[in-house]
Amino acid sequence: MIGADMKLSLQDVIVGLLIVVSVCPMISADDGYELWLSYRKLDDAVILEEYQRALSSIVIEGESETLGIVREELKKGLEGLLGLDVPVRSTLSKSAALVIGTPARSQVIRELNLSKELETLGREGFLIRSAKVKGIPLIVIAANEDVGLLYGSFHLLRLMQNGQSLANADIASKPRIQYRLLNHWDNLDRSVERGYAGKSLWKWDELPGTIDPRYRDYARANASLGINGTAVNNVNANPIFLTAEYIAKLKVLADVFRPYGIRLFVSVRFSSPLRPASNINSRRGGIGSLDTADPFDPDVQRWWKEKVKEVYQSIPDFGGFLVKANSEGMPGPQDYKRSHAEGANMLAEALAPYGGIVMWRAFVYDADVDPDRAKRAYKEFVPLDGQFRANVFVQAKNGPVDFQPREPAHPLFGAMPRTPLMLELQITQEYLGHSKHMVFLAPMWKECLDFDTYAKGSDSHVSKVLDGSLHNYSMSGIAGVANTGSDRNWCGHLFAQANWYAFGRLAWDHDLSSETIAEEWIRMILSRDNEVVGTIKAMMLESREACVNYMTPLGLHHIMQAGFHYGPQPGYAKSSRLDWTSVYYHRADSDGLGFDRSSSGSNATSQYFQPWRERFDKMETCPEEYLLWFHHVPWDHKMQSGRTMWEELCYRYHTGVDYVKAMRRTWAALEKHIDQDIYSHVQEKLAIQEKDAIIWRDTCLSYFQKFSKMPVPEYN
Repeated sequence: MIGADMKLSLQDVIVGLLIVVSVCPMISADDGYELWLSYRKLDDAVILEEYQRALSSIVIEGESETLGIVREELKKGLEGLLGLDVPVRSTLSKSAALVIGTPARSQVIRELNLSKELETLGREGFLIRSAKVKGIPLIVIAANEDVGLLYGSFHLLRLMQNGQSLANADIASKPRIQYRLLNHWDNLDRSVERGYAGKSLWKWDELPGTIDPRYRDYARANASLGINGTAVNNVNANPIFLTAEYIAKLKVLADVFRPYGIRLFVSVRFSSPLRPASNINSRRGGIGSLDTADPFDPDVQRWWKEKVKEVYQSIPDFGGFLVKANSEGMPGPQDYKRSHAEGANMLAEALAPYGGIVMWRAFVYDADVDPDRAKRAYKEFVPLDGQFRANVFVQAKNGPVDFQPREPAHPLFGAMPRTPLMLELQITQEYLGHSKHMVFLAPMWKECLDFDTYAKGSDSHVSKVLDGSLHNYSMSGIAGVANTGSDRNWCGHLFAQANWYAFGRLAWDHDLSSETIAEEWIRMILSRDNEVVGTIKAMMLESREACVNYMTPLGLHHIMQAGFHYGPQPGYAKSSRLDWTSVYYHRADSDGLGFDRSSSGSNATSQYFQPWRERFDKMETCPEEYLLWFHHVPWDHKMQSGRTMWEELCYRYHTGVDYVKAMRRTWAALEKHIDQDIYSHVQEKLAIQEKDAIIWRDTCLSYFQKFSKMPVPEYN
């Protein structure tokens, strides 16, 4: 049973930590601004001596903006980690060195005969290898292009921050997914939809004249993870971003991002060719002079082609468009009785000559399509499979509703073999406690990535759909809705940085484990002491399961406060749309709880491949973490634990609260080992989280008890 033993395991960790409290030194950290790139001096004498001996200088041949960044980053990183001056040279001396280069620019790299190996790594991949040239011991970073050298340099520094020996280094790495983007839901007024870390990073009123240094720091952080694209504005797009004034502003950002290997993308409004709307707050108007945005209209097609040409004249490596259409009031091709494919293809045709792409979001839930919101995207998009142009992604969220603490994987994955699917994850915690709650999201994302769709039999995981290997897609992509903002620590909650970090690492290599990612981040930011690292890692790894338990256990979903999506509101029943209410999703009554999506209900189970279709369809075989998602379950239904469903629900809510209380005790025991400012910041957040978790538990159980008519058991 998922999460059932969380409380016990964390208590064990606390006991172990108390044993070592008196012997572990405090690790000093910064205020969070440097993220995982602060490069604190290593304190392991053995590994420090190895590095100092092997990396006495940095040798880089060639000149480019990106190579300038590589020089700067390696010098800063090595000098910080090693605590000594590390000279940068253009030629090899007689002492051990770090050599960075491409075969085209570096004589040393050519002499190592790495061409065949590099051929398999593409433009972004890299090699890190220990070698000897003329008897001189070297650590080599080799790549086909400068951006690969940049990624390799950051990876080397990550290995060093984690104390990995380089004595026999032999690493070949390339991204598993081609397009690895952040999606910013940022508005012109610097507000951020579903943002909880201050204002937007982008100061539109100052651009293009003033370039905030933070733009470069943002690009640096993304490059350190291999993130290679960013859509800078809200998917509820303002068409002003396609005006000449704003293209000039976007050009400045693109120029800052380019040396870091990052392409700029823009969210566009489908109705942009229309005349401006009379109501400034309308989502229907545009910036053009046309009376229609029909994708079949020649004037509309011409308008988009001219606009795209204008963009590329300023930004030659512009990535393309992100589109939210016919969803939540946004205009789209269906306004003209055209399909999603026909709308996307019109934009794709305009972008294709320049190498641009369209990311067409599948977040649609027209109530006329099906009474069950969870079925609607599948029903709209699967019939269009194979009708999209080659440079179009269909971008789908990890689950079929909306970034809930737990959802089954979206049934679209595996169901569109002729259309590249791009996974959209939410790094910002819209439904998981905003920037107030410590919730490490890597386990949730791995749950989705590792889900076996059975689209082509076993081993048809969502990750293989995304990377293109399952269906031989011509391109692959993943996007994360960003959690960054103007707060000094970037993400509002220090531990929310770990989610930005985890997204980038999984986008590069979806086979990485949550444990590996958590440990890397902890060692780079909080502590390198093994006991402290182990304690914090254990706390992080179960934090998401705890959140599920104190918010929406057993498959409950979308019972948050209307609009705000923070606290509980299970009784919310009045809205302009039924599927914006809580009661629509939980369907509590005197008989039981949950949404019947079985074959005797909405039949959402039919959208999954066998054996999931049958397994989800039967209450007896449905995994309990999805039970109330797929079934209306009697209150006295016997669970695997032997408890009734009502008792299990109560137990899960209490377990979630108990885990947060344990996290507070665990963190309190770390006070002498964590920078004081960081310690206090996290302790304050955990106090809020505990209070909120109790509110969630008590509100939901009190509400559901009105229907179950059963007592709430006591759990001590």
